[in-house]
Amino acid sequence: MRLTRTLRTAACAGAALLLAAACDSSHSTSATGLNPPDLKAPTKLGRTEGQVDLIAWAGYVEDGSDDPRVNWVGDFEKQTGCQVHSKVAASSDEMVKLMKTGEYDAVSASGDASLRLIASGDAAPVNTALVPNYKDVFNGLKNGAWNSVNGRMYGIPHGRGANLLMYNTRKVRPAPTSWSAVFEGASKYKGHVTAYDSPIYIADAALYLKSTRPELRIKDPYALDQKQFDAAVALLKKQNTDVGEYWGDYLKEVSAFKSGDSVVGTTWQVIANLAASEGAEVKALVPKEGSTGWSDTWMVSSKAKHPNCAYKWLNWIVSPKVNAEVAEYFGEAPANSKACAETSDKNFCAVYHAADENYWKRIAFWNTPIEQCLDGRTDVRCVPYAKWVQAWTEIKG
Repeated sequence: MRLTRTLRTAACAGAALLLAAACDSSHSTSATGLNPPDLKAPTKLGRTEGQVDLIAWAGYVEDGSDDPRVNWVGDFEKQTGCQVHSKVAASSDEMVKLMKTGEYDAVSASGDASLRLIASGDAAPVNTALVPNYKDVFNGLKNGAWNSVNGRMYGIPHGRGANLLMYNTRKVRPAPTSWSAVFEGASKYKGHVTAYDSPIYIADAALYLKSTRPELRIKDPYALDQKQFDAAVALLKKQNTDVGEYWGDYLKEVSAFKSGDSVVGTTWQVIANLAASEGAEVKALVPKEGSTGWSDTWMVSSKAKHPNCAYKWLNWIVSPKVNAEVAEYFGEAPANSKACAETSDKNFCAVYHAADENYWKRIAFWNTPIEQCLDGRTDVRCVPYAKWVQAWTEIKG
């Protein structure tokens, strides 16, 4: 298993992250008000071009160079003749920036990047009929608010995971059932609370406020008007006084829970598993308010120089055996419903709730905050992601 997903925060993201400028009012309007450029998906595939250039999270495009036992690129190259060139990105912001260069054919975008790529015209809609393995993707991953607009898919789902509440079972009593353990109740563990180091963590606060402050009328934690946004930021600034460390590196979080430096905070299932296997007295859960989470989507560049090889890669990476290998190596639930029969650990899909759609209904998958409110409101403007980045810098002081 290897997992690396670090969303770096950078004030320089600024206005480049605004979406509205990329949208032409002449294009069809979605329920959220998002107007992506009217790009066409291919109707058929041609001859492969001999190579494909990918941007991916670490652990998604393995060719045996990191670990000889982990290689799903080699067989792809042999079967398709498409030589894989990949670049590991450290953040969603970096993925968006790289896709704008037009030098890459496809990207494994998380929900906090995908709408930016769609709205800017850097990602093209996909013809799912040209990806045979798409038919076996779990229905809960299709036509999501983060990977489709007006019923048009803009990529092929890869996998998903939830942002869980993890706690030290010896030091945090009674066992928490609510995110209040890291918000209103955080002072009890002052200096030993940990939180995810990313602007998208503002949505975690919004999700909590959705349940605890109904007067704010939050429907979608990624669609916040100024009043709702200010309330979430205020909650996080208050939490900051109790946070001992913001984490972006999973190994550091494991170490902190093992040493006792952290006793409660947000985590992923793979981190909880690893921490427990190394002796940390921890448990992780989805609290009663639900959780945020991620769903990654392989998206094709609208400027792809090797679109045929890109489509071959999309089909390959979600094929049952390969999707199972990636899911186990990275630590996430696979997208292909047939992948569970291919995992080496036959309990893997149960632990990661791969086929439990009721579980995933409790997860608010990362999405890209934009001015056109994603919850469908038209009487207000919502706070765009650029402002989330600025606010995160202020929250951390």
